[in-house]
Amino acid sequence: MPEGHTIHRLARDHASWFAGERVRVSSPQQRFTDAAALLDGTVLTGTDAWGKHLFHRYEGGQTVHIHLGLFGKVFRHATPPPEPRETVRYRVMGGGSVIDLVGATACELLGPDEVDALVARLGPDPIRKDADPDRAFAALQRRKVGIGRALMDQRVLAGVGNVYRAEVLFVHGIHPELPAREVTREQWEAMWATLVEWLRRGVRQQRIITVDRDEIGKPWSRITRGEATYVYKSDGCLRCGTEIRRWDLGGRWSYACETCQPRPSGVR
Repeated sequence: MPEGHTIHRLARDHASWFAGERVRVSSPQQRFTDAAALLDGTVLTGTDAWGKHLFHRYEGGQTVHIHLGLFGKVFRHATPPPEPRETVRYRVMGGGSVIDLVGATACELLGPDEVDALVARLGPDPIRKDADPDRAFAALQRRKVGIGRALMDQRVLAGVGNVYRAEVLFVHGIHPELPAREVTREQWEAMWATLVEWLRRGVRQQRIITVDRDEIGKPWSRITRGEATYVYKSDGCLRCGTEIRRWDLGGRWSYACETCQPRPSGVR
């Protein structure tokens, strides 16, 4: 599933291609036909992202809410575009560009109150300038589960997925099974600062890089995919050589170096 930096990058790109344009909207798959008919020929006024949720805002206060989920993808074409595949739920054409949405978990037309209600259910998004890290810390203090599970709860923190979860815990020496409410404010503030840096870098570079380039000895552009993370899908710890432990944590693989991230007492 795409993490938050990917969605923010889509919002940025879609704004550059379509914002202020009177666009053509269609639904070749016909699962979004009624909404597409309402939007067709109207102005796409702007885009936004909150965590893993993408918003296309149209004149008249209507918003298309998109959640890619595990299988969703957005394809861009130049005009004139190819014939859409049958699985395209939402096609937008304007300003010399075309995008096709396929496989998304959600693609729905919402009014202002519905958008507000959806966002109210989400935790702060580290990429956003209006994010409040104290709200996330307060939510962590109410969680009995391990910090690894809590960081994946979008009601606690929006936009962080499995890669950033594994990497930020490693960098700060925190085991995924440490109870979330035992994370100190100092630890959380350090983790938050790291996530802000990484996620914003991800938007710019369109990829996840969590390693220190000085530690790797390469510029960002030369760091390969296999070198870009410390523990995620790794066999051995980049720093100490310990075998990386991988286990199921709430339905997702968790990764940790239990030398650099000591297991909490009482955790088997």
